[in-house]
Amino acid sequence: MNQLISSDRARVLLVSPATSDVRELLYELDRHNLGTGVAGDIDTGVELAAGGADLILLDAALAGANIDATCLRLRNAAERHGVPLLLMSSSPSAEEQGRSVGAGASDYIKMPFNARDVAEKILMELALHKAHKTDGETISKPDSMAARPFHPQTLEVNYHSILAGSPDAVLLFDIDNALLIDANHLAEKLFGMPLAILLQGGLERVFPARQADGMASPRLLQEKMHDTLQGRIVVFRAECRHRDGHAIACEIRLMRLSVPGRQLVHARIIDLTERNLAEALRAGQNALLEMIAKGAPLVSTLDRLLLLIEGQSGGVYCSVMLLDEDGRRMRSAAGPSLPRDYMDLLDGMEIGAGVGSCGTAMFRGEPVVVSDIEHDPLWAPYRGLAATFGLRACWSQPIFGQDEQVLGSFAMYYREVRSPVPQELMLIDVATDLAGIAIARMRHEQELQRHRAHLEDLVARRTAALTLAKEQSEQANRELAAALAHLSITQGELVRRDKLAALGALVAGIAHELNTPIGNGLVVATTMAERTQALQAGLQDGLRRSELQAYLAQASEADAIVLRNLQRAADLVSSFKQIAVDRASSQRRHFPLRQFVAELMLPLSATLKGAGHVLSQDVAPALAMDSYPGPLGQVLTNLVENCVRHAFEGRRGGAIGITARASADGETISIAIADNGTGIATGDLARIYDPFFTTRLGSGGSGLGLHVAHNIVTGVLGGHIEAASSGAGTTFTLHLPAVAPPAGAIAGA
Repeated sequence: MNQLISSDRARVLLVSPATSDVRELLYELDRHNLGTGVAGDIDTGVELAAGGADLILLDAALAGANIDATCLRLRNAAERHGVPLLLMSSSPSAEEQGRSVGAGASDYIKMPFNARDVAEKILMELALHKAHKTDGETISKPDSMAARPFHPQTLEVNYHSILAGSPDAVLLFDIDNALLIDANHLAEKLFGMPLAILLQGGLERVFPARQADGMASPRLLQEKMHDTLQGRIVVFRAECRHRDGHAIACEIRLMRLSVPGRQLVHARIIDLTERNLAEALRAGQNALLEMIAKGAPLVSTLDRLLLLIEGQSGGVYCSVMLLDEDGRRMRSAAGPSLPRDYMDLLDGMEIGAGVGSCGTAMFRGEPVVVSDIEHDPLWAPYRGLAATFGLRACWSQPIFGQDEQVLGSFAMYYREVRSPVPQELMLIDVATDLAGIAIARMRHEQELQRHRAHLEDLVARRTAALTLAKEQSEQANRELAAALAHLSITQGELVRRDKLAALGALVAGIAHELNTPIGNGLVVATTMAERTQALQAGLQDGLRRSELQAYLAQASEADAIVLRNLQRAADLVSSFKQIAVDRASSQRRHFPLRQFVAELMLPLSATLKGAGHVLSQDVAPALAMDSYPGPLGQVLTNLVENCVRHAFEGRRGGAIGITARASADGETISIAIADNGTGIATGDLARIYDPFFTTRLGSGGSGLGLHVAHNIVTGVLGGHIEAASSGAGTTFTLHLPAVAPPAGAIAGA
């Protein structure tokens, strides 16, 4: 960028690209009310210099290898051969520095640079350049100047006036005569002495004999001055000394002034005390927060906090008091620099409206500042106590928790009468905030510990209860296991009893059915035996033809009757043998359902007839099954016996019907056993298949018949069973596959 130079102010020309360094420098120069111009190349710089320039800054990169010719062009254009010219370089070298000095450059500046430092150097160069013009005679005799000190008042633009606006302390050193020859008002304030006294001696007035690291201050200054006289801006940290003798941590910036024949060094001194205290405070706060986060003991944390605050303000003694949870008494928590006896005397005091600074602050919940303990009514009862330990002022501020509850107080004691300054009030706020965090953390930890102990107690009690419950459960399980084993034995016994009962019914049925054909045969045989004896007796007297013919006719009829009855008996025995085989095994076979049901019901007919009941069968002739006839027969027998035992209790003339139908696809056969008995109560229908459930407990029923039937139907036969009762009869329906599933265990067989 190119910028014209204002004509009503000292004019500075920058011949350099518009880098960030240059932009910052322009801002600093404008703050000092200097006119500026910027040229991005040499030709533009020559044009702007022709308009007038009091100082020129040239970037060595633009000049390249022609530094001499470039400097000459710029100075000739400004029509002022002696105009100061400062050379800037981003890659400085000894060769380039030598060429720049040979080209008439007043100084050599390394890039990047601190804009504030370079602006200050430009101010010095402008002042010295004007002094050089007006003091030409003195400058022409440099040897005579070496014998007398340089006086800045000889400058046309007064050096002292220029430095009056500096924000930092400034000293001007005359290296040849080892004297301080000028200083601004901030230097007077920093070192605590007026200008006249400050300028009476050398450097020993403002530096201690040795630095904190043990190095002699004259040696340190000699090294830094030597580096400065080489043309560099030297920045270093060192301890200076106040008039009262206390050390001052400072940052010192040294800059050589280009006065022909003189070695002058401009020193800007920045007091680092506040910066160091601020850094120490920040570091201390971070360390304290880390201690709190890691759960360090409260006393250790508070001691470190108080020592941190005491290090920020001279002559202060800090303490922290804690308020009991009852909100009545205060306890000594920390006071590392206060006498232990004093802290012990405060421990246990009851807070109130006139209990010194701390007790009153906690009672009121607001800060209390007592600048003079001896004459303040809040301390009336405790003046003698404070005087014993030499305490004259005390400022206290309550410490609050997150819920605005007062946790304690932070106090700052002094041994002289005084009031707080803003910096000390800030420290009080910092201390109370950090103390509040630490105390709240401690209380939370205590509360957590109480909850943890309570929880552990609850867990212990609950564990004991669970252990007892487990032992009781295990005992109950053992008892249940024993009961279950007993029930299993009982169930087996009952099943065996039912089998024996069924066998008895079967034997009775067989005897009844066989009795008729055998009886008929016996009667016929007896009759024929009597006829045969009569015929034999008649042979002695002779037989008539008619008698023989009659006997033969009777014998023929008797033979027919005997044969018919014997065939009937043989058929019955064959049927009984098949039923016995089916009941005794679960062999799978193909059988016609109608014949199977008829043969199965035959032994039961006699029992039913004797009880006055009727059994009817309605099974389609073509129905056949590929299944397990033994288990199926057991189910049908149990259901019919269940009807006899429960449906017709105390009645005669009951009717039982067995019907069987196939589904439309022929894959399922439904067999229904229906009676017209008393029916089953609605509340009992859901329980009829439960083992040992019976409505006739103690009357011969085991409660296992329907349970066994249900297991066989759902397990072996692969179907399901339904029960329906309307209060005037019951119907059990078996839905069975025509082809049974693969063989499995027969429940209750």
